[in-house]
Amino acid sequence: MANIRIGLRAEVEVTVTRERTAEALGSGLVPAFATPAMVALLETAAVHALTGCLDPGDTTVGTWIELSHLAATPIGERVRAEAELTAVEGRKLTFDVRAFDEHEPIGHGRHHRVIVSEERFVGKLRAKMRETD
Repeated sequence: MANIRIGLRAEVEVTVTRERTAEALGSGLVPAFATPAMVALLETAAVHALTGCLDPGDTTVGTWIELSHLAATPIGERVRAEAELTAVEGRKLTFDVRAFDEHEPIGHGRHHRVIVSEERFVGKLRAKMRETD
């Protein structure tokens, strides 16, 4: 965790496709960029901000997001998401997140991720899967 420091940031971009609309994802009935798609894009930016900073064998998992979706974005437009690490409390990481389309800010909020051992995390998932078989 020595490489993790406040101020780490990343940006990612996507084009709004039909598959990323509220209609397609079931979060509404309109052909506009869906809030769940925005959440996924913001999480991706947070993950990218940590590239090369985690100890070998570690990963992060999203645990919480607070988001305001401010404006609709139609199919065909680009959306850019930014994440900046603003707090480190042990294994808990807090990011400020923002999203923009080609015209204006379309979302902002905060996102928490927790550093975990990838092997232990996946092991627990596999154990749960065996319980349900």
